Amino acid sequence: IALRRVRITNRSRQRREIDVTSYVDVVSPPAAAEALHPAFSNLFVQTEILRERRAILCTRRPRSTGEQAPWMLHLMAVHGTDVNESSFETDRLRFIGRTRTTATPRAMMEGAALSGSEGSVLDPIAAIRARFFVDSEASVTIDIVTGISDTRDLAVSLVDKYQDRYLADRVFDLTWTHCQVVLRQLNASEADTQLYARLAGSVIHANPSLRADASVLIRNRRGQSGLWGYAISGDLPIVLLQVADAANIDLVRQLVQAHACWRMKGLAVDLVIWNEDHAGYRQQLQDQVMGLISSGIGASLIDRPGGIFVRQAEQISSEDRILFQSVARAIITDSRGTLAEQLEPRHRRLQARAPRFKPRRIGRREAAWPGHPVEHARRPDLILFNGLGGFTPDGREYIIALAPGQVTPAPWVNVLANPHFGTVISESGVAYTWSENAHEFRLTPWHNDPVCDSSGEALYLRDERSGHFWSPTPLPARAATHHVTRHGFGYSVFETRSEGICSELWVYVAIDAAVKFSVLKVRNESGRPRSLSATGYVEWVLGDLPAKSAMHVITEIDPSSGTLYARNPYSPEFADRVAFFDVDEPTR
Repeated sequence: IALRRVRITNRSRQRREIDVTSYVDVVSPPAAAEALHPAFSNLFVQTEILRERRAILCTRRPRSTGEQAPWMLHLMAVHGTDVNESSFETDRLRFIGRTRTTATPRAMMEGAALSGSEGSVLDPIAAIRARFFVDSEASVTIDIVTGISDTRDLAVSLVDKYQDRYLADRVFDLTWTHCQVVLRQLNASEADTQLYARLAGSVIHANPSLRADASVLIRNRRGQSGLWGYAISGDLPIVLLQVADAANIDLVRQLVQAHACWRMKGLAVDLVIWNEDHAGYRQQLQDQVMGLISSGIGASLIDRPGGIFVRQAEQISSEDRILFQSVARAIITDSRGTLAEQLEPRHRRLQARAPRFKPRRIGRREAAWPGHPVEHARRPDLILFNGLGGFTPDGREYIIALAPGQVTPAPWVNVLANPHFGTVISESGVAYTWSENAHEFRLTPWHNDPVCDSSGEALYLRDERSGHFWSPTPLPARAATHHVTRHGFGYSVFETRSEGICSELWVYVAIDAAVKFSVLKVRNESGRPRSLSATGYVEWVLGDLPAKSAMHVITEIDPSSGTLYARNPYSPEFADRVAFFDVDEPTR
């Protein structure tokens, strides 16, 4: 189980009524299936509310005979006061609301009790709300517990167990004791493990300051298969340690300890150690490194997946050196000082940043302009009009008209594709694009999230005088005005008007080429000159999942045309493919 404790103290002079709401996304194992197709994976999850116990259970319906599905539990225990009201939610759409996020969920805006939906919901979550009073100068403790068990009965027993404040207190005591045992087993100090935890953050989420320089990354021309000759699969994160001086053997000890610590916590990493001694004592350093590893708990993991790989640097070709440095999540070198020094922010490479935009505020506020005319979208001749949209009489377009703040109940999408390239775009402008294979080689991410409707593609308009910006599509930066979307055969059109600027965006795919076009037309109806900019945004994937491919994508800018290029040399099948993002406006 995982236990989170929140303590609320009322320092005011009056009694306060407080709502505490928890939220947990339910991921049905295996995690890889959830990442590849979350909407499909969620179809097999069932939820159950235990109101008297103030808890929620979740399980996965077996898809095959003999499959044993685990049970997830989530509970909220309030200590120090009486709970006046409890409510529950297991439907993500009802909690967050369409096109919203967990930063502004609908359930937190309305103030009412949660709906209490349970069972076979399309997008499962676990959310519990408790309402209670806190007297002046009094404190209330809330324990939020999330855990997993093999059976429902065991899950219920865990729920009952951690309702007890004393047993919950014991969790913290036993955790400290367990940590002391682990420290002794690793022969490490608490300061060491805190250092290893900081490094683990850069392993899980690649940190540019600990990776190779851009000049190295751009020179890499080898893919994942280049690692196989070194008995390394490339499926796990790689940490590269370069050591050239036997006097720095303590750095090796720390990285070997860190590797063992991560493995105990469930983080599998390939630790690659390069012996770069060029002073004639190469074998002596090699023996020291191997002896240090063999005497520890990682001795059985030498040259095994998730283990430690020690190599003579002189036996690695220059191309493979670039490959290792390019794919490593973190590179630690003994020439840069101690591990603590290399993890200090002040020793990391500074990243160049563009100067912050400072708008010239106009003296008067732009008068509110009427929304874009959408009366034509509500024509009585629209076929199968449902209040939001309908087909034109000739059947060539489906027109969707959205008033300010209005959304469709689900993404209404259009597929624009030729035999080798395509994109899916919704009524809100959210899109993802692929080449050759819609699963294996996505150019931009497919979030498969009908609730938040997130996208890795976006277009923005900005008034350069006021700094105000908006999207010509309903998402991601919606203007407080009407929006019209027209889905046609092979194209989609988005129309809106914001502060006197009318925009029309056409999106389509070439019939016989792997090219997607976004054609933006802007008309100034404000009655005065305007200075505008249009900014396009693309989040490259160049693979199936961003988590796997993002750190391997190499980007370049063509100096003559300004075109942005992207490639993924690490991809086994698409390493020779080059994606591009360009605009034909010469004044860019």
